[in-house]
Amino acid sequence: MTRRLALDHITVPDAGPVALVELAAATGCAGIGLFLHPMEVLPLMPAFELIGSAPARRELRAALRDRGVTLDLAYPFTLASRTELAGLLPTLDCAAELEAEAINVLVYDRDPARRADHFAGLCDLARARGLNVAVEFFPASQVPSLAAAIDLVAPVDRPGEVGINVDLLHLMRSHTTLAQLAAAPAGTVLYAQVADGPIAAPSDPAGEARGARRLVGDGVFDVAGFVAALPSDCPIGVEIPRDALVGQEPALTRAKAAVASLRGALGEG
Repeated sequence: MTRRLALDHITVPDAGPVALVELAAATGCAGIGLFLHPMEVLPLMPAFELIGSAPARRELRAALRDRGVTLDLAYPFTLASRTELAGLLPTLDCAAELEAEAINVLVYDRDPARRADHFAGLCDLARARGLNVAVEFFPASQVPSLAAAIDLVAPVDRPGEVGINVDLLHLMRSHTTLAQLAAAPAGTVLYAQVADGPIAAPSDPAGEARGARRLVGDGVFDVAGFVAALPSDCPIGVEIPRDALVGQEPALTRAKAAVASLRGALGEG
C-alpha cells in the first residue's frame, strides 16, 4: 500500500506558501503542512501574508487546485495561558478558506481546567468551519505524551474529527512505545509526522525538532514500524528540517531527499 504523504513546511522552511505547493507536487506528495503566517522561532521562513491578504489566499488556492495538492495540516494554533480564542478566529477562517483538512494545536496552558475548556472551545470553532483538530504532543508542552493527548481529546468525544498528530520524534523523546501507539482508540490518530534521529536526545531538543532532524535511514528510529502502527488511512507528513543545508542545497533537492528517504524505508521507492 502506498501511503499518502504531505510535505511539511519546516522541511523546506525557506519556501513561501505557493513554492511549498510546487515542491510538494514535484516530489509526489499529495498534501502539504503549511504555516499560515511566519514565526520568529523559524527565522529561515520568508515573510508572507495570507491571513490579511485575500489576493494571496486566492493565489494559493489556485496553486493547490492546479497542482492537485491539498492542505492537510494548517499551523500555528497555540493554546497558552493568555490565549483568547477570539484571537484565533482570523487564522481559523484562513484555514477554512484554504480548505484545510485539519489544524495543528500546541498546548502550553498550565491550568488543567482552563486548558480543557479552551481546547473544547477551539474544537467547536473549528467544527463550525469544517476543520478537524489534531493535538501535537511533545515533552516540552503541557501535553507531553501520547497518553496526555488522549486524555485531552477523549472528553470532546469526536473520533475522526478531534484527535492527535503523532510526530515520531516526539514519540521517541517522550518514551512512548509503538505498542502504545497501535493501541490508541479508534479515530484518535488523525495525522502523523516522520523524521529519523539518534536514540538519545541532544542537548538542545527544541533545536533538533525545529531544524536538525535526520533523513529516514540516517538515524535509529523504527520508521517502518511506526508507519505500520498508524491507521491505514492516516496521512503522513514528511517533517525533516535540515536547516544547516539551507543556502547550500536548493529547496527541491532537500525536499526530494526527505521524501525519497521515507519512500525507500517503506519499500515504495
